[in-house]
Amino acid sequence: MLQQVGTLVARRTTGLLAGAAGALVQLVFVAVLVLAMLPVIRWRRRRAALLRAAWPGTRALAEWDRRRLARWFAVSAAEPVEQRRVVTFLALRSMSGLLAGAILGLVCWGLVTVFVMLRSWLLDVPADYTEGADQVTTGTVLVAVLPGAVLLYLALQGLAGVVGLERRLAHHYLGRSRNELLQRRISELAESRAGVVDVVDAERRRIERDLHDGVQQRLVALGVLLGRARRGADAERRDELLRAAHEETQAVLDDLRQVAWRVYPSALDTLGLEEALAVLAARPGVPVEVECHDCGSLPEPIATAVYFVVSETVNNAVKHAAATRVDVAVRRENGSVLARVSDDGVGGADPDGGGLSGLRRRVAGQDGTFGLVSPAGGPTVVEVTLPCG
Repeated sequence: MLQQVGTLVARRTTGLLAGAAGALVQLVFVAVLVLAMLPVIRWRRRRAALLRAAWPGTRALAEWDRRRLARWFAVSAAEPVEQRRVVTFLALRSMSGLLAGAILGLVCWGLVTVFVMLRSWLLDVPADYTEGADQVTTGTVLVAVLPGAVLLYLALQGLAGVVGLERRLAHHYLGRSRNELLQRRISELAESRAGVVDVVDAERRRIERDLHDGVQQRLVALGVLLGRARRGADAERRDELLRAAHEETQAVLDDLRQVAWRVYPSALDTLGLEEALAVLAARPGVPVEVECHDCGSLPEPIATAVYFVVSETVNNAVKHAAATRVDVAVRRENGSVLARVSDDGVGGADPDGGGLSGLRRRVAGQDGTFGLVSPAGGPTVVEVTLPCG
């Protein structure tokens, strides 16, 4: 615990020191830019030309600050895109950086003062090393302890406030505005909604095709067998037809079970995601190794999406990739579910194909991310991340 706290303090201090040094450069840049704009403030074209000329430097300074915040403060900010907002960010950030530098300077001065005072008190020597100077007594140390502790606490709180201020400045001014983000989010939701509708329609067409080409054809064959058995006069022939009809009935039941599982696996409700994937792995075909970690109590839509992604990917590996082994790993991590399916097939999967594009739209409907790596010759790896809390 103490090691983690020490590491955190060291990272924050390094980030603040770097920010204080960069603040001087940013302040000078903003000041020069403002002074250069004063003569052309009334001419829009000249002003725009000046801003365009200054944009590379503006963006470079903001990008440096963005990387500093990401490295030392774990702040994820978008890339700078709008110059006016970026210039405002640099101006405000330079002020916060100079404030952090001033606070750090006061802390260093206080630590040096404490070191000199303790050295004088412990070694019984004057604090300023001059002839006739007073020595530090125990009473002086005790009187200075309480104000020093209070000032140190206030300084640390000030540094924490600067860190929070820089986070808010980065989130507010870098990247796109709030309205632009809302518009982008609305577009994403509209696109994912349309994708979900397409996925549902595709699932309905596939179910209809499975019923028509599989179950319906087997039922027709079953009817033919029963009709021939009913009309047959030879008892031995009739028994053979009835035996064939019974086998056909078992095949029809298997097909219906497969279609039902593709519609919705009931094991998800009764057994959970881990057991449903285990049932999927037990189906005939290539060996499937499943590893689940902390997959219990997942939201139903998330568990369903994970199951269908794994199921469809395994089916593709068996049917199209000529795979001899499939590995499935599902784990819960940092409020998300990560699912990874890999096979040793021939590779070359088309990300825009009907099956994979449908999976991508299904995942997007849950605000997840879908990744595919499938070079020619294999292996094929599908990785999906879905938020779950």
